[in-house]
Amino acid sequence: MITRLLSSVFFTRLVSVLTTLFGISIFVFIVLRVIPGDSITGSLGIETGALNPEQIAALKVYYGIDKSLVGQYFSWMGAFLSGDFGFAYSNGVSVLELTKSSLPVTIQLAFVGTILGVIMGISVGMFSASKPGSARDFAGQFFGLLALAIPGFVLSTAIVTIMANVFGYFPNGYEYMAPWEDPWMNFQQMMFPGLVLGIAVAAPVMRTTRSALLETVDKDFIRTAYGKGVKHKVVQFKHVLRNSLIPIVTMTGIQFGYLLGGAVITEKIFAMTGMGRQILDAINKREYATVQSSVMIFAIMFVLINLITDIIYRRIDPRIK
Repeated sequence: MITRLLSSVFFTRLVSVLTTLFGISIFVFIVLRVIPGDSITGSLGIETGALNPEQIAALKVYYGIDKSLVGQYFSWMGAFLSGDFGFAYSNGVSVLELTKSSLPVTIQLAFVGTILGVIMGISVGMFSASKPGSARDFAGQFFGLLALAIPGFVLSTAIVTIMANVFGYFPNGYEYMAPWEDPWMNFQQMMFPGLVLGIAVAAPVMRTTRSALLETVDKDFIRTAYGKGVKHKVVQFKHVLRNSLIPIVTMTGIQFGYLLGGAVITEKIFAMTGMGRQILDAINKREYATVQSSVMIFAIMFVLINLITDIIYRRIDPRIK
């Protein structure tokens, strides 16, 4: 009976995941075709007008856009499922090779931004919730609203302008260095863009933390702990914070997934060769396979993040099935 139930839950989750990925693939495919232009105009620009019909037909075959829309979709999807993500014509390499160099940048940037955001968000949230209605609560909520109100591109532009023009310091102007190649340079390159993304993450995490803590602190077991003489710090960290982690973990997972696909502007401003910049450049050049495959990679990663979040749920609260 239990095995059958588990199998049913697994089957339901699998169908949900596959349906979501299928819907995303169709949505991205259609949106790209709605945008004016195609791979030919994206590559040649106004020079396309000088081509004769035979040349245009040959280029359509070259870029794989000579088939019907249905044929193009299934041709791309079949290749994607077999491990062929397409070819990035402007870069002269396969999309897989391009992704191997850009994906680690985006993952590290999202990881750094999430870590900084969670640290700031939980710290400010606990600080704000410790005395509701007080000056510290007002200061904490003001930080959350300010972090939400300031657009990431404004903060990124301000940092780049000040550091580059005033102090002559812009480590992102150099080639990206992985942590194992040059740890110090990697730290400098990740520091400011990670801080920008971290501030964006900190705001919702802070608000979620504050709300969860205020809800938990009124529970009977918290009053019992205080009644037994347990120290305030022990109650706050061991009982209040621990029993408030479910919504915090949920928000953290959502924000990490958001940073994976939503750091396009930050990567562009800080001249980082990540997935966001890869997708943006591919959209401008109408390289359909690059955009479609990159978005699908993001979608698969987001599904995996949700799965990891569910596993963490069960570690935090075994009652969750």
